[in-house]
Amino acid sequence: MSEESKRRKAGNGEDSIYWDSSKNRYVGAISLGYTPAGKRIRVKVSGKTKTEVRAKIREKRKELAAGIKSSASYTIEQAVQAWLSQGLKGRDKGTVDTYTSMATHHVIADLGKVRLVDLTADGVDCWLDEKSMSLAKSSMEMILSILRRSITHAQRRDLVLRNVAELVELPEGQSGRPSKSLRLEQAKSVLTARQGTWVHLYVAVSLLVGIRTEEVRPLTWDRVHLDPPSGTAPHIEVWRSVRRRGETKTVKSRRTLAMPKQLVETLRAYQKAQQVRRESLGLSWGDGDFVFGTSSGEQRTAENVRRNFRVLLGEAGFIEPKQWTPRELRHSFVSILSDHGVPLEKIARLVGHSSSQTTEAVYRKQIRPVITDGAEAMDEIFFRDEGSSE
Repeated sequence: MSEESKRRKAGNGEDSIYWDSSKNRYVGAISLGYTPAGKRIRVKVSGKTKTEVRAKIREKRKELAAGIKSSASYTIEQAVQAWLSQGLKGRDKGTVDTYTSMATHHVIADLGKVRLVDLTADGVDCWLDEKSMSLAKSSMEMILSILRRSITHAQRRDLVLRNVAELVELPEGQSGRPSKSLRLEQAKSVLTARQGTWVHLYVAVSLLVGIRTEEVRPLTWDRVHLDPPSGTAPHIEVWRSVRRRGETKTVKSRRTLAMPKQLVETLRAYQKAQQVRRESLGLSWGDGDFVFGTSSGEQRTAENVRRNFRVLLGEAGFIEPKQWTPRELRHSFVSILSDHGVPLEKIARLVGHSSSQTTEAVYRKQIRPVITDGAEAMDEIFFRDEGSSE
């Protein structure tokens, strides 16, 4: 008697494994009873060996016990698209566009056709190792986050039992473009380029006050106090950003900063010119308008700022303006103050960082009072020669 004929027939309600010559694979069948019409309900899995099929049957039993309704045809692409459409509600357009682009060009492009039930931790590890050869660590973190959150989204809808992407370690990835800062001589040349234009003032505020570019773009005139009550230094209230609902990056980023005297005078002249220009175009003007808005009064995009900033650098004599970004004005602010001897604790307060417990304790008391250290130092660094000649 052959081995095949010796095989015990599976009893009612038991799982069975058999060879399907048409598929050239072993098939495992799980019996789930009968429909009201008397039709047998069975779930099938397949594999190259009986051992593989038995493992799949065990996994399927776990899923069934947990109420999981996994589909053999549900792909990573479908999971990611579902998360993009349902898991990013309330996010600003820029955030959605960034996640969509990274998901499309990396997760879906590489793993999209893989069935979710077939994805393994080893498979994710191999994918990440390959991506680490070309992507920076920040990009690696984002694409792994997209995959993890997409699978979690599927888990919540009982489409998969476990999230294998949670079981892997993130490779280092490539080093990102190192940030740099302007030398004092470069900073002085930048502050003399394109004077009278909005981008000149944008650069001056970013460099001399240390505000993030995401905080400068939404800045409105009602937050710029050029003529405050007596006893208070002219200042800017850094209370908003382009982030969702306008929050600053952190609670400590919400701060009130004095401005160097020369910057105050330049802003005052620019404000008057902006008002005249808007009125000449038949447009209304008010304190709620953007300080660095477009001609029609709209908030400028990051790309618009970056493009004009590089034009300014070209006029200032920079050989490779495209190697610089507006955010590096903030790095320059920190470096220039540090080189001038301003204590790091004071710089941390100015830029909204918390580098020590002491700084945290002091900063919590500085939500309303004007922090003047930066303005005083910048007046000394950039404008002392002008002041001494008067």
